[in-house]
Amino acid sequence: MSSVALDAIAAKRVRTYALSVLVIVYTFNFIDRQILSILMESIKLDLGLSDQALGFLAGFAFASFYAVMGIPIALWADRGNRRNLIALALAIWSVMTAASGLAQNFVHLALARVGVGIGEAGCSPPAHSIISDYYPQKERATALGIYALGIPFGIMFGMFIGGWINELFGWRRAFFVVGLPGLVLALLVRFTVQEPPRGMADNRTAEATPPTFLETLRFLMKRPAFIHSAFGGALAAFVGYAAISWFPSFLIRSHGMATTEIGLWLGLILGIPGGIGIFLGGYLADKFGARDPRWYLWTVAVSALIAVPFSIGTYLLSNPYWSLAMFAVPVLLSNFWQATTIAQTQSMVRLRMRGVASAILLFIVNIIGLGAGPWSIGLVSDLLAPEYGADSLRWSLMIFGALGIWVAYHFYAAGKYLEADLARVDELL
Repeated sequence: MSSVALDAIAAKRVRTYALSVLVIVYTFNFIDRQILSILMESIKLDLGLSDQALGFLAGFAFASFYAVMGIPIALWADRGNRRNLIALALAIWSVMTAASGLAQNFVHLALARVGVGIGEAGCSPPAHSIISDYYPQKERATALGIYALGIPFGIMFGMFIGGWINELFGWRRAFFVVGLPGLVLALLVRFTVQEPPRGMADNRTAEATPPTFLETLRFLMKRPAFIHSAFGGALAAFVGYAAISWFPSFLIRSHGMATTEIGLWLGLILGIPGGIGIFLGGYLADKFGARDPRWYLWTVAVSALIAVPFSIGTYLLSNPYWSLAMFAVPVLLSNFWQATTIAQTQSMVRLRMRGVASAILLFIVNIIGLGAGPWSIGLVSDLLAPEYGADSLRWSLMIFGALGIWVAYHFYAAGKYLEADLARVDELL
């Protein structure tokens, strides 16, 4: 075998290993982020919190710092070593997750969630940039879809572990168990993952001077495909994070299920159909987008429309197991947006814009989706409680399930502009 062929095999192994480790990191990211959802009812009873307060902890307490801190951290990622940044961020959010188990009141828990948000802000922007330097455009949505499998895997294991430990030992112990192992993973990232040269997969050379934040922001704001896909993703995240955060409480209040049973069934649904949806969304986007670039984003528009009746129907069923079964359909379809939205954002900007571009996308998605989604559901649930009692959460979730129509509009509009925006990647600032 020639030295060129051996080098190609070695390079493939290096990028496969890097992607595999980053998937594990992202899995821990979502375990630590979303374990709160399976513990919320226990925390509510222990600390005496309202639904709106719980929605704030699941949403804005985390999302505001996660989104805002993502921008300066991404500027660092576009200038420095991205692998080291991810390792440091992982160590910080792991410690703050464990610290959540020490909280004695709402303020303590809110501060711990802020710390988790600050740490986790250092994960995805540099990870997206690294993966984009390892994988060329035609494979990028699939690779980023594989990375995004950390979301359903993390939620699934968080539900399993959180539900089981909560029943046996209480909610505080659950935070310790999921938080501390991340410190070992941080060392693995630091000493085994290779930092790739910028532009390696695209045969492009990075600019000597990285663009400023404002230059990157202006660059993106002139791309209609980015604007529509970012707001479409934000609305999809609004519905998704709201459902993930509150669905366990809905099953407890409206169907009387225990957290161990919820952790099992909901973990399987969010993990398996959720994982299939994320990977399939990236794969189909690459497959159809190769023929017509508009379908990189139109695949999301179609999936969002199909999901709407299932999203609404989930909350109308009286049998909890049928409700869970129907919930699997929007879980699968509503995840189509993630891989291709991130991939097209990475493809339509310059090399040293990739970290900041990812942070700007995540800022929009997380402030609207992760921040406002869980909080809005809690607020509407509190408003409906005098009339609907324990079922107020059921109606609050159902109302917001119809937002998939709005999601579809934005991704349809984004697809119309995508080809032209991809062709303008080297346009003068």
